[in-house]
Parts: sequence; C-alpha cells; structure tokens
Amino acid sequence: MKTLDDFDFKNKRVLVRCDFNVSINNGKIVDNYRIIKTLPTIQFLKEKNAKVILMSHLGEPIGRDKNFTLKPVADELSRLLNEEVVFIDDCIGRRVEKEVKKLRPGKVALLENLRFYSQEEANLPEFARALARLGDIFVQDGFSVCHRSHASVVGVPLLLPSCGGRLLQNEVEVLSKVLKNPDRPLVAIIGGVKVSTKIKVIKKFLDIADHLLLGGKIANSLLRAKGILVKEPLNGEDKEILKEIEAVDLTNPKLHLPVDGVIALKNLEEEYLREGGVASLKKDEEIFDIGKETIETFKKIILESKMVFFNGPLGYFERPPFDKGSKEVVKAIVESRAFSIAGGGSTVEFINKLGLADKFNHLSTGGGAMIEFLVEGSLPGLRAIGY
Repeated sequence: MKTLDDFDFKNKRVLVRCDFNVSINNGKIVDNYRIIKTLPTIQFLKEKNAKVILMSHLGEPIGRDKNFTLKPVADELSRLLNEEVVFIDDCIGRRVEKEVKKLRPGKVALLENLRFYSQEEANLPEFARALARLGDIFVQDGFSVCHRSHASVVGVPLLLPSCGGRLLQNEVEVLSKVLKNPDRPLVAIIGGVKVSTKIKVIKKFLDIADHLLLGGKIANSLLRAKGILVKEPLNGEDKEILKEIEAVDLTNPKLHLPVDGVIALKNLEEEYLREGGVASLKKDEEIFDIGKETIETFKKIILESKMVFFNGPLGYFERPPFDKGSKEVVKAIVESRAFSIAGGGSTVEFINKLGLADKFNHLSTGGGAMIEFLVEGSLPGLRAIGY
C-alpha cells in the first residue's frame, strides 16, 4: 500500500476520503474524535502545498436532507486548523469543479454529504467519475468506511493514483500487529449486544489470542447455547446464527465466560437487583453486567497480559450500576501497562467518559471495519488502494 510519503503533492488537487460521520446536536459537534484523528493527514498535505479537498458522508439521509449537512464539520475544522475551511454545498457537478479550481495551494475545502446522492452507496461508476474529476490524487483516510463498497471508497481509487493517509496507515499497522505478531499473552475482551456481528471475530480470537474474555448479551447468548442459562430463544437471532454459535468451541480453555452476574428483572421497571451465579437465572430475570467473581477473574488475566484488545462493553453500561464490570475492566487494562487497543463506538465513548482515552495505546476509529479487518485481513477500501 502506498502512503503519503510516496507522492509529490505540490499544487495537486488531493481528494481525501474521510469519515466525518459524527454526532451533531443543534448544529454543534458532540464528539470530534474522528475529525481530530484526520488532522495529521490534512496538515501534511497543507505543508506540501496541496489543494486539499475533503469528502465524507453523514448519517443516512433520504435525498438532500439539510439535517445531515456537513457544514458544522467545516466549522469545526476551521476552528481546529485556525483558518477557514471552504465549505462547498454540493459534492459533484460543474459548479463544484469551479469552486475546487479556485482553491489555492495549502488550503482546504470540504464537500457536502456524499450520501445526498443514492449513487454513492450504489457505487455507480458515473458518480465515482464525477468525484474523481475533482482530484489529481486520491487519499483514503476513512478507515472506518473501508468495509463499504461505495463509490467514494472503492470507485474513485480505480480512477486516480491512490494511497493511504496517516490515520489509515496507523490503523492498518496496529491491527496487523494484533493479527500477525502480537505481544503475548494477547487478551481479547469482547462484549456488546449482537452475536451476529461478533461471532466471526470470536472464532478468530480463539485461534490467535491466549485468552478470550466475553461479556454483555453476547456472553449470555453463548451461555444459553451452552445450556447454562434458562433455555429460551436467543434475542432476535435466527437459526443460522444459532448454528454459528454452536460451531464455536465452547470447551476451549482460552474462552472465559461469566460465572456470575448482576441480575435484574427483564423490563427493569421494578427496583430489583441481585448478584448470583449465571445458572441461578430465573425466567423473568436477565443478566445486565458481569459479577464480582467474574470481574476478579478477568482482572487477573488482564494484569498478566502484554497486549489487550477491547471491543464492546461487558454490561448495560449506559445505566449504573450495570457499568461496574466495564469500568473495572478498563481500569485493569490501563493498570496492566499492556499495549492496549480498543474500538467500536460505544467502547470508545465509554473510555472517553472515564477520562482514560489517553491511557490507551490505540483507539480505533472503526467498529465494523475494525472487526472485518481482523477477520478477513483486508477490506474492500484497502484493496482498492493496493493493500
């Protein structure tokens, strides 16, 4: 894969695919983490006197819905760069081409939301060609969209000389180390809600990790499959997913499932709370967090690790006291001094909430892309730029 160091950008129009799909409330950016992580690429290109044209999607608009405009992102970039970022209120067409042509070397422009056009997600060649007319070189810096076969991700790099930006380069290097040359013991901690999105990465870590710690509804699903919890249908999971769960070696000594949990009534409407072994669960109850014994076991394993991968909270972290398990695990990761990697929107959000983001070696900007990369070893957007 080529990087920024392989090109001469002077006076060139450089089309940069970013992921500025951030939370916006009343026109204000709620979390600017992804924007900040793109700054090294932008600053590098500015210093090389490139004409920097940024493009991204935001949300899932139907047509040209101004509730999904990227103008607030342009304002935030202007603040972060301490100079005006030109906002162009469209992303293709002659008027956009004229605006880009007027851009001076070393200056930055941001195009309007790519998903205002359905051709973006459909990966239509004519839309990719319209975008490609805006640049001389394409830079992929949106790692978190590289699992999408969209026009701006896989179409444009087929039409322009292409490379990866600093954010993308860093993500690929760190996650490749996990796959190919991890520091050992390698401990993977996986939580969250949907088994369907995590089952493949669970299988992967059973192969490459020394320990795999599971929590959240994913662990509950596996415990049901193992026949330990009350036998009832897996929440919304179809028979195909059930077969995949059954294909996991639940007797593998690397696999650590919760032995106890914080238990409440399923609807959480009554103030009912207890801690107990996972086998003690009754039909009207649900496990909302890992229990004390599980926390201590997980902490012991984490403190002896040299590399830790964390994806997905281990309980209903949005509602105390069900955040305790995730909180204790994050603190143990920091205390372990292991090379620490975390990713996924809710995971990074929780770490930020604890004020411990700077204690992690790598916080991935990707959720789905990170998981797919770990499972497959590459992504459509990476293959499009030669990785």
